[in-house]
Amino acid sequence: MTLRLYNTRNAQKEDFQPCRDGKVGIYCCGPTTYNYIHLGNARPLVVFDTVRRYLLWRGWDVTYVQNFTDVEDKIIAGANKEGVEPQAFANRYIEAYFEDADALNVLRADVHPKVSEHMPEIIALIQRIIDNGHAYAADGDVYFDVRSLKSYGELSGRDIDDMRAGARVEVGDIKRDPMDFALWKKAKPGEPSWDSPWGAGRPGWHIECSAMSCKYLGSEFDIHGGGADLVFPHHENEIAQSKAAGYNFARYWMHNGFITVNEEKMSKSLGNFFMLRDILAKFPGDVVRYYLLATHYRSPIDFADDKLRAAARSLERIRNSYYLLTDAAKRGEDGEGVFAAATNDARQAFIAAMDDDFNTALAISVVFDYCHALNSYLSGEHIYAADLRAAEQLFSDFDAVLGMIKPRAAAQQGGDSEALLELILQIRASARASKDWATSDAIRDGLKRLGYIIEDTPQGARWKKA
Repeated sequence: MTLRLYNTRNAQKEDFQPCRDGKVGIYCCGPTTYNYIHLGNARPLVVFDTVRRYLLWRGWDVTYVQNFTDVEDKIIAGANKEGVEPQAFANRYIEAYFEDADALNVLRADVHPKVSEHMPEIIALIQRIIDNGHAYAADGDVYFDVRSLKSYGELSGRDIDDMRAGARVEVGDIKRDPMDFALWKKAKPGEPSWDSPWGAGRPGWHIECSAMSCKYLGSEFDIHGGGADLVFPHHENEIAQSKAAGYNFARYWMHNGFITVNEEKMSKSLGNFFMLRDILAKFPGDVVRYYLLATHYRSPIDFADDKLRAAARSLERIRNSYYLLTDAAKRGEDGEGVFAAATNDARQAFIAAMDDDFNTALAISVVFDYCHALNSYLSGEHIYAADLRAAEQLFSDFDAVLGMIKPRAAAQQGGDSEALLELILQIRASARASKDWATSDAIRDGLKRLGYIIEDTPQGARWKKA
């Protein structure tokens, strides 16, 4: 099967052909670190973490880069308001980001570059663009000359003359054209600044990603990702300035859809955005991750607590099958398995779904279908160890890609807690065999208070998280 992904630049699905055999470079735009991340920020984190996980699982050598914008107007304003250094202010929210990302089981990037640590690369890139005739210095600022690049607008499909209509250069404006954008900003009193050939200042927003992606992935790499709100102007300007420097830049541009609230785009201007950590206070990170992956990444998601509650129930159904499987492992028979075909078919269907533009919604439906078939098999009279091992491996593969199938708490606690729970179930089974119902009920009620539910099945008792 061939992996196909939707390339925003060409507005169609394309076969994925990486720049280098067996290797994939991905750059995903990260947060501006002036506040905690909100749910809209979390969606691309989970989406492109899953893209990375799938490519790794399929055997590619993936280099994943996700930046932090730690030099920006809002950071400076927030730091000044609190009377702290801008870098300390930004670092506080970088640390908070990692706490929230860890809760969503987002793997750390191979590189998390910060703007503040890449000024030499940014300044060198700006100078290269000037030397190539696509930018100009003006009173300490440097602007990109949009009209110097005929391909400007190729990502968003916008026409520069249409965009310019109605705009005008104000008297005293140092830009040659209202569409030109800043590569370097002259320092203002009280702001952090760096020395440059054009005077003290700091970079514009767009140039940072071109400089950092090229440093770690090269002048041509495979996938550039982010939210749909970044298509214009951020990603459009990234392409323009990178091409102006003589770079091929990214081959494929992927953008996730918006999150809406009551079918309106989540935004700070509307006051309808939700901080991720407030949501995590009510719902486990695995449930939030499931909610974000249960819809195809390019489609919008409408946010509501009841939809997260539905996601929790759906994830629990999958995990119940996993609990049944782990419980059945104690009684698998020797002999040739009879469930291997179903397991192999599910694996191939899962791959087909993910190969079709990373369709996690379809992949999750494959997981559900497999769980239904597995539950039926496990309720039968004969189950075989070989089938159970293959099923366990498939669940591990599902989890390696989706990152939320297996219960993470059990994995983090290690085997000791599971062994202790199994021992408690054995003690309870002995009590029930002796018709000591009081002890049996006391064990059941005590575990429930600790967050575990005991289910008595024809195959014996099993536990699960409440």
